[in-house]
This record gives sequence, structure tokens and C-alpha cells, in this order.
Amino acid sequence: MPKLPENTTTPHFTYPWWGWLGLALLGVSWVLALANNDAPEGLQRYTFTPLWLGYILVINALSIKRSGSCLMLKRPKMFLLLFLVSSAFWWFFEYLNHFVHNWYYLGPPITPFARVLTASLAFSTVLPAVLSTVYWIATFKQLHHAYTGYWTFRVPYPRRLALLALITSTLSLFALGAWPDSSYPLVWVSPLIVLVSLQALTGQKTIFSVLQNGDWRPFCLPAMAGLQCGFFWELWNYGCMTPWKYNIPFVDRFHLFEMPLLGYAGYLPFGLECTLIASFLGLRVHTSPSTQ
Repeated sequence: MPKLPENTTTPHFTYPWWGWLGLALLGVSWVLALANNDAPEGLQRYTFTPLWLGYILVINALSIKRSGSCLMLKRPKMFLLLFLVSSAFWWFFEYLNHFVHNWYYLGPPITPFARVLTASLAFSTVLPAVLSTVYWIATFKQLHHAYTGYWTFRVPYPRRLALLALITSTLSLFALGAWPDSSYPLVWVSPLIVLVSLQALTGQKTIFSVLQNGDWRPFCLPAMAGLQCGFFWELWNYGCMTPWKYNIPFVDRFHLFEMPLLGYAGYLPFGLECTLIASFLGLRVHTSPSTQ
């Protein structure tokens, strides 16, 4: 009797029910954010958090649909911890922005306590959103093929270079207060270099460690995720009744939504910074299972 051929079809996974809940939450929150009438005005300031909770549910549901796995369900305790870490993580960037004033918030005045509370809740969605997006992007088999066995890049004298980079990047952060108009890009670049340098000096692997083997996934996939999330941050900020605005020297032109087009370049290193924070927590998201 002839042997039947093995089943080589791609596994089929169902879009989970909570993904549809995320779509509904996202849609309702966006409508409220754009509403221009007195009735929901008090709610508009609070739409950012449910909007991004909806995105997080949707992007994790898309990961389930593609691979049968997602960050939210694979590491649930770590996933919840990301919300706490994320809030402190973004408050650090708010502190740096205090020196350069590249963005500012509009909306009706509220008490300092309410501002800190609502801002902290909104900031808590940043890391879960970006890292869930990295996990989803990593389900595309084509990207693993594209950025594995790629151009090799070796770092000479890594510890010496790391020490020099740490000193330089730390000092560059002080330049934000002295020369804010010319040093503002360092808000996004210098923290990344500081974190990578600390990893290298403590003997840990960094995003640059695997470049010498031609593996660019931990470098490229987070950058893509940062840019994707940046696009949606700007899209859902545009036209809402409580937006943030930008004041970026030299490049404040050719806007896509509120953000100058060149300003989107900042989301590339930001995606890397998010994955670096995850790596300090022992979380890797760029090697999730791929199905297609």
C-alpha cells in the first residue's frame, strides 16, 4: 500500500474573540478623541489609554492569527510588568524633553495629580505596544530570511569602544540643556548608546553583538516596530481635541499629521531602546515563531 504524503499545509489559527474586543475599543476611543462637542469633552483627555489598549489587543490577536502565539499570552506576568516599567520609561523622556521642549500638550487645565495619573496610565502602554508589535513583525518568515545571514559587522576593541561610547553619550545628555536647538536629536540616540554601552561593559550581549554573525533581526525588527507604532501615535493624535504639538528646530516642515516627516526618524532608535529595556528584563521578542 503506497505511503500517504505528509500534510505540509500551513497551520490555520483563528483570530481570537478578544481581538474583536480590541478593535471595538480602538474604534470607540478614536471617535471620542475626535469628537467636537460638549458632551464627551471630559472623556477626550482619557481616550489615549483605551485607544492603545485596543491596539495592544489587536496586534496580539494578529500574532495569534499568524503563529498561534503572542507576547501577551506567552509571557503574561512579564507582559503585565511591562506596563509598570513603561510608565517610568516614558517619564524619563518627558524629563529630557524638559530641556529641549520638542513637544507639548494641549487641552483643558487639570490638577497636577490628575495630570500625573492620566499621563502615567497613558505612558504605561508604550512598551507593551512596541514589543507586541516586534513580536508580530517577527512572525513574518520573510523578514527572518532577509535579516539573517546579512552583512557582517565586527566591532574592534568592544570594551574600550563601549567605555568611550558611555562617556561620550553621558556627556552628550548634558548638552541638551546647553544647546537644545542643535542637540535635541540626542534625546533619542544618547539613551540608546548608554544602554548598549552598559550591556557591553557588563559582558552581556547587545543588539550589535549578533551583527558580527550577520543577524540583523534584533536591530531591524524593533526599528520597524518603533516606526509602525510612531505612525499610529501620530495618526491618532491628529485632529483629536487634546493633542500634543511639536516644536522641532530646522526640520519643522513637510508634516505627516502633526509630526514633521524627518521627525519620524526618531522612532527608529526608540524601537531599539524599547527592546533594550525588554532585554534587561530578560525578554526577547524578535525571535517569535513564524508561519508564513
